[in-house]
Amino acid sequence: MRTLMVQGTGSNVGKSLLVAGLCRVFARKGLRVRPFKPQNMSNNAAVTADGGEIGRAQALQARAAGVALSVHMNPVLLKPQSEIGSQVVVQGRVVGTAKAREYQAWKPRLMEAVLDSFGRLSTEADLVLVEGAGSASEVNLRAGDIANMGFARAANVPVVLVGDIDRGGVIASLVGTKAVLDEADAAMIRGFIVNRFRGDPALFDSGMQFVAERTGWPALGLVPHFADAARLPAEDGLGLRREGRKGSVVIAVPVTPWISNFDDLDPLREEPGVEVVLVEPGQALPADAALVLLPGSKTTIDDLLFIRRQGWDIDLKAHVRRGGRVLGLCGGYQMLGTRIDDPAGIEGEAGRSIEGLALLDVATTLTAKKRLEAVTGTTVDGVPLSGYEMHIGETSGPDALRQPFARLSNGQADGAVSADGCVVGTYVHGLFADDLQRARWLRLLGAETSDLAYETLVDDILDRFADHLEAHLDCERLLAISAR
Repeated sequence: MRTLMVQGTGSNVGKSLLVAGLCRVFARKGLRVRPFKPQNMSNNAAVTADGGEIGRAQALQARAAGVALSVHMNPVLLKPQSEIGSQVVVQGRVVGTAKAREYQAWKPRLMEAVLDSFGRLSTEADLVLVEGAGSASEVNLRAGDIANMGFARAANVPVVLVGDIDRGGVIASLVGTKAVLDEADAAMIRGFIVNRFRGDPALFDSGMQFVAERTGWPALGLVPHFADAARLPAEDGLGLRREGRKGSVVIAVPVTPWISNFDDLDPLREEPGVEVVLVEPGQALPADAALVLLPGSKTTIDDLLFIRRQGWDIDLKAHVRRGGRVLGLCGGYQMLGTRIDDPAGIEGEAGRSIEGLALLDVATTLTAKKRLEAVTGTTVDGVPLSGYEMHIGETSGPDALRQPFARLSNGQADGAVSADGCVVGTYVHGLFADDLQRARWLRLLGAETSDLAYETLVDDILDRFADHLEAHLDCERLLAISAR
């Protein structure tokens, strides 16, 4: 079994997409490839085939490798719930919440789960491609580290270091990483990659040589900027704000602090007749919006309070009075009801309750049990749907009984629709990645429909990105390094 770890000089240098691209490169060569990230931090998650959840980046990487998702691909997932604390998911299941300082004491036992999952993947793979987290040079976090060099040393995995030239200072980032790492950690690095280059590559030949001479690490490639990588599902909040298409039909999305699973928006951004407008704090909801979409939330009560502070609740009610449509997904669905109760303190202090937006006659009680499941079904007008559920809480009320949004294949009803049909709530994520459902919504909004096959588009981009990497990276040398 071969293994290779991709670490970065910082966050958002392109590690996730490079691993996804390399998964596709080596899977096309006939290898059984598995992605792995010891520790991830994201509120964008995916449901696995074994009934758990992992970071969205590992889901994309597994797709690139052509394999089913497994909780062992991301054994520790941190889902931020406040500025200093996160929900902790281990091997797909929530085990508790921890503040940043408390979490440091958890790491020794979490390393056991990390190594267990890595061992399980290793038995079924020819090659495991590992993604680090944040920066390899965070020496202040090195004690007890499970995400970068701590894991690489514990599992004896060779490392390739990636720097991002697009943000500037890449030479200092790479050479500086070598300077701050201790000797044994630095010895794990077998080469470096410079990512997201723009312009004439020959102009950076001397830069590559300088880094190689100062660090002793061989240069493994200079990867030019690949614009379509931004169209792939992202898990980082920076991906939320990528530029979309202009269109005649506006879909407005209020951006709240704890927004989650925002890749629900990606397929809509690909439609030529649609403009997805992210409404930032301090802005009003646009009066010309055909649809206001409330996305998922990791901390629903806090995000609802934020919506009220922005005055978006007033804008929403005015939008509905004008005959505009509203769609709430998961946490957004819960907000549309009359009330949200948190008796057990699932999202914070026990016993919190809040009045909802009262655009649907339903109420939600947050519960400890989390629903994680891929679903299929049919909306009440007979259009098939597919997606997944990832939520806590039970929602019920007259609108859910009178007019659910969909009937699922397991026999359960999902969601609710207002009496006039303009306000809809559902727990189903991934709704717009389903071509039939997306076309249904476009017709309801009066937008032009297209022949977009979204899942095919994602696979096409992955193939072209793999071609791009093969043209600019020494993939054979990477494979040789992975042999340890």
